[in-house]
Amino acid sequence: MTDRIKGAGSGQKFIARNRAPRVQIEYDVETYGAERKVQLPFVMGVIADLAGKRAEPLPDLAERKFLEIDVDNFDERMKSIAPRVAFQVPNTLTGDGMLNVDMTFERIDDFSPAAIARNVDALRRLLEARTELSNLLSYMDGKHGAEQLIEQAINDPELLKSLSRQPHEATAAANDAPALPDGTTQPEVRDE
Repeated sequence: MTDRIKGAGSGQKFIARNRAPRVQIEYDVETYGAERKVQLPFVMGVIADLAGKRAEPLPDLAERKFLEIDVDNFDERMKSIAPRVAFQVPNTLTGDGMLNVDMTFERIDDFSPAAIARNVDALRRLLEARTELSNLLSYMDGKHGAEQLIEQAINDPELLKSLSRQPHEATAAANDAPALPDGTTQPEVRDE
């Protein structure tokens, strides 16, 4: 049985290396009284405007060459084609005006919701806030007093303003602080 498993694995490797086409067309031919099967290669050419709104114009159609696209070179082909979209959508985040969207796709992963959000400024800020909140939630997991402190900060606007100013003030103070003997500008912080 192990020989059959080894044989199946090597067959899979052979197919992966040689990539048999998914569509195989063959027909019977009789030549000099003998029948034989002849396989026709299945080749398909697609002419399509995959680039969208390119920043620089494409060459004339007669000057373009067919490109072979498969699993191994898909991202490379996308990068060379550089599909681009540019449009405006109503700004439902703030409710005023239009939101400009201008994206160029270089990999198939660029079509994921997170990648699209990273390419639109207003959505990127929301994604970063969501990531920070998710990190905070993970950090707070199992810490008993943390939930109460967060709830207190949310319910007290003055405390929230004070906390939001503190990181900026601490950064400014650190930049203005004289260097310590070891070359650092901030004293070592110890957990107690």
